[in-house]
Amino acid sequence: MGRRDKSKFEKWFSLSRHQRRLNAKNLSNQIDTNFRSQKKKLIANDKIIYTHGSFNNIEKHFTALKNEFSGQSELCYTHAKIIVLMRRDFESSKYFAIFENLWYKETKFLLKNLNTRWLISAADTFTDYSNDDALRGLSIACSCLLNTVKIQESERFIANTQNHKDDKEKIIELSNEERVALFDGISVFKVGTDDTLRNMRWRIDKAAKINIAGQVLLEVFIRLQKFDTVYKRLKDKHAREKTGWW
Repeated sequence: MGRRDKSKFEKWFSLSRHQRRLNAKNLSNQIDTNFRSQKKKLIANDKIIYTHGSFNNIEKHFTALKNEFSGQSELCYTHAKIIVLMRRDFESSKYFAIFENLWYKETKFLLKNLNTRWLISAADTFTDYSNDDALRGLSIACSCLLNTVKIQESERFIANTQNHKDDKEKIIELSNEERVALFDGISVFKVGTDDTLRNMRWRIDKAAKINIAGQVLLEVFIRLQKFDTVYKRLKDKHAREKTGWW
């Protein structure tokens, strides 16, 4: 039998889940829904310390989480706190309504100011709680895109391949328009000329016009071209302008 998520009935018997939900109730009144006033309020500009895992005690978790947003808008921190409360299964419907309202009112601000970690957390939240199938579908696409790059870059890290050089003979092989197989009918991306990612970018641009999740998907895709990822490395090697994915 394959692994599966626990049913609601099974989750009800989890002691730690009850503890986390009780703790959530104690600090739920800290959610400020006056979004406009929070945008220009900056959290004390100390060193950013990212959270890893979470505390059962939500007060400790919120304190640690605040350090993650040092120098950033209070609204970004509020966005994170809403997600934390929902993940602790505390009044999820109520907080998803607040979360959804925040995204519809402040889409541009959140797309610009949230880091990629919290953009994906937002997408996962839409996947888990939205009743809109189109929104859920594009939200899953966001996670699939980011997590595929995450595991690819993680494999590169653990294999110490960051400094490996390109094999010139293989570059020539691809330039000669030879088809090189990878797996199950899939062939190697022809570095420098291939139009695969340009066509994907066109499709993502269309998806971005559908709903908020489509806009998150486009933003994540654009960011992958800016940081040291497989997308940027191949973009830097791309030579044919008309097949570029800009």
